[in-house]
Amino acid sequence: MFKKIAAAALALALTAAPFASAPARAADKLTVLLDWYVNPDHAPLIIAQEKGYFKAHDLDVDLIPPSDPSAPPRLVAAGQADVAVSYQPNIYLSVKEGLPLIRFGTLVSTPLTALVALKDGPIKSIADLKGKTVGYSVAGLEDALLGTMLASAGLKPDDVTMINVNFALSPALVAGKVDAVIGAYRNFELTQIKLEGKEGIAFFPEEHGVPVFDELIYLAHKDKVGDPRLKRFLAAVEEATIYILNHPQEAWGVFVKANPKLDDELNRTAWTDTLRRFAHAPAALDEGRYARFGEFMKSHKLIDTVEPVSTYATAIK
Repeated sequence: MFKKIAAAALALALTAAPFASAPARAADKLTVLLDWYVNPDHAPLIIAQEKGYFKAHDLDVDLIPPSDPSAPPRLVAAGQADVAVSYQPNIYLSVKEGLPLIRFGTLVSTPLTALVALKDGPIKSIADLKGKTVGYSVAGLEDALLGTMLASAGLKPDDVTMINVNFALSPALVAGKVDAVIGAYRNFELTQIKLEGKEGIAFFPEEHGVPVFDELIYLAHKDKVGDPRLKRFLAAVEEATIYILNHPQEAWGVFVKANPKLDDELNRTAWTDTLRRFAHAPAALDEGRYARFGEFMKSHKLIDTVEPVSTYATAIK
């Protein structure tokens, strides 16, 4: 009897030995380049990192803010990173340039950009912009957005004077250097203006003729759309988003613990203003939305032709 037990024990030990001695498999690395420095727009990514959702999906994710905000898409196209956070309007420009990029997920599913003026100033409606000055940061898309918004009020682009204020939109507006600014983020600039002792008024492009678009999206190299890491990445981000929506204050605590310098009134308010704008289903794709905005880009001569939606965006199954 003893020999039978000993033989059985030895057999079990020999069977288990390969598993006991084998090292645990390392999680798959994934490099994600942000569009800007860390802020509440990136909450699902930060929460997925800090709450262990990436780890649970066998991912070791590096979240990297860019030194040059225009660089992430190009670095992904060059194979120097796996994912870039970018903007829906930019994917049309990237395709026009021949960059092998495609949208595979959504971070923020509504526009954030807006036309902003001071509440106690002369601009009460878009029609009031006639003869006024409008500050901007980046020519091209902002011209198209403003031109469409002006047209909704019966105005033409040459009815206003455009002034490049670089990225100092709120300071230029508060200081009275311009009457309004285009390209201001509704979840940040309005609070920033308030903290400087003023009140702002926002006009939203999607309410004045501009097709609705996704503000922030995830880009990958076209050759990598079948990479299983991307599907797991989106699953982790979706879990993090649901956690944020269900537990906003607890999630805020996790966010600022990881980024203590952001624990101020501006970012606390931006947190609340941004939550409802995160894509609840990051992997979902609204093809009609991408087709419509492609036509918008072409109508403003930002691109020459509108490619099939599959050229710009995909939904990972």
